[in-house]
Amino acid sequence: MLGFAGRRLLYLVPVLIAVTLLTFLIAALLPGDLAIALLADEATPEKVAALRHEMGFDEPLAWQYLHWLGSALAGDFGRSFRTGEMVLSAILQRLPVTLELMLFAQLIALAIGVPLGILCAVRNGGAFDRLMTAIAFGKLSLPAYMLAIVLIYVFSVRLKLLPATGYVPLNEDIVGNLRSFVLPAVTLGFGEWPVLMRVLRSDMIATLQEDYIAMARAKGLRPWRILLVHALKPSSLTLVTVTGIGIGRLIGGAVLVETIFALPGIGRLLIGAINARDFAIMQGVVLFVATGFVLVNFVVDVLYGVLDPRIRHGRS
Repeated sequence: MLGFAGRRLLYLVPVLIAVTLLTFLIAALLPGDLAIALLADEATPEKVAALRHEMGFDEPLAWQYLHWLGSALAGDFGRSFRTGEMVLSAILQRLPVTLELMLFAQLIALAIGVPLGILCAVRNGGAFDRLMTAIAFGKLSLPAYMLAIVLIYVFSVRLKLLPATGYVPLNEDIVGNLRSFVLPAVTLGFGEWPVLMRVLRSDMIATLQEDYIAMARAKGLRPWRILLVHALKPSSLTLVTVTGIGIGRLIGGAVLVETIFALPGIGRLLIGAINARDFAIMQGVVLFVATGFVLVNFVVDVLYGVLDPRIRHGRS
């Protein structure tokens, strides 16, 4: 298993190099001169040249990339051009908010999608299966911001049960923290469960037709044991894949959801950096998120070997 994980980790090296290069080029190749934008009305040729030299923009592009990459590997993502705040510090300060939001959203998606996927597979072609399929397709066509507006109107404006915006730190008030995440997590998680349900349903239908499932039924095993012990595990490979890929969708959705519900996460930090043309913050956030996404997919690859030993032994 360690050899399998080591090979998968080795494959990440060129991917991470490509990620760092593309992240650097995001700011380096954008039109306009950052030095002029920072100096604004004070942008004389002498001051622009001095600032470009101070920031290293007058060096060759390849040298700028190597210098930036070396600093990033050492944990130095630079300093915000606008506020002077260290980029890594700004990201780490807001990261717990985004991670908590994504965790709750993923748990909501799994709690809805997995049971419904199993039930639809058991009742394949029945009224319940057709109803849930129609609801899933309908939900996929509903944008997250529309659901957010509906939830805010119902639970905040009309019923006054949950806050519409704002964030309460976990160390200050656990209940208040959970209440501040209910609507954002539901908004984000509800966009994920239809995909999980459909994928698990398809794989579970195929698994339930296998000979060993018929043997388990012939032995008189209880239906719930057959479903949860013998059928769910081999049907979870694609589910794990989609869940890992869904992390990217959750990150993209967090940018919108954090803005709507005024959560101080890295998604909102990225939007602020884009609006302020703060390329240091933007580069740092994109690199941090992209690297995290690559590592999540590495974990998914390792889980393949756990769920199916044939994969790590090279026979599948």
